[in-house]
Amino acid sequence: MRYVRIKTPEGARWGVLEDNTVKLLATAPYEALAYTGETCPLDQCDLLAPAEPTKILCVGKNYAEHAREMGAEPPGFPVLFMKGPNTVNHPNGVLHAPSFVQRFDYEGELGVVIRRRAKDVKPEDFADYVLGYTCLIDATARDIQQHDGQWTRGKSMDGFCPMGPWIETDLDPAHLELTTRLNGKVVQHGYTEDFITPVPELIAFITAAMTLEPGDVIATGTPAGVGPMHPGDTIAVEISSLGTLQCAVR
Repeated sequence: MRYVRIKTPEGARWGVLEDNTVKLLATAPYEALAYTGETCPLDQCDLLAPAEPTKILCVGKNYAEHAREMGAEPPGFPVLFMKGPNTVNHPNGVLHAPSFVQRFDYEGELGVVIRRRAKDVKPEDFADYVLGYTCLIDATARDIQQHDGQWTRGKSMDGFCPMGPWIETDLDPAHLELTTRLNGKVVQHGYTEDFITPVPELIAFITAAMTLEPGDVIATGTPAGVGPMHPGDTIAVEISSLGTLQCAVR
């Protein structure tokens, strides 16, 4: 099943995507589905980020080769940082860094959307807490990250986390292919089989420390190949079975 959020005159609405038609829902689909009977052709829908997180938990250096390209050895445990709700951005949205940012990087990632409140989750039970999966861009002001010595400001500027185009519920997060393209050229390519810490263990690790709420998102880490974006560029992240998330850089 594919869940979408769309922009309407009445505000954001959730829906289920079937055969290029969005069937609108009365509420968010975290616990149950309540169809309204309304429909909208997909090509007439303005897609929004398919999540409304209270927080975005991001995993740094979850691919060994990315850790090495950043000058570090792969860590022995998940390295976590957060993005706030202010970073949420939309499919076909605009990525923009403030004028003081000198290097603005892309990082293509798999996003995990949480379905219900999660605390002290066992790895074998992880699927009970997952609504589904989506494409995600962890946009980063790299020079600010390096200058500050920690990651909050460089990772959490407004609009620095596009997500979409939808949430896919029926897939195995352990066997996905991720490709990032900058202006149509492949710049990142990886497989979730290469995660240092896979999704079930990530959820267990995170929820041992903090509670995840419905709609929260886990950004699972990026493969090697990160690099800068510039105004006028187009960045696109494609994940098998999840479609393509594309944004313009301004």
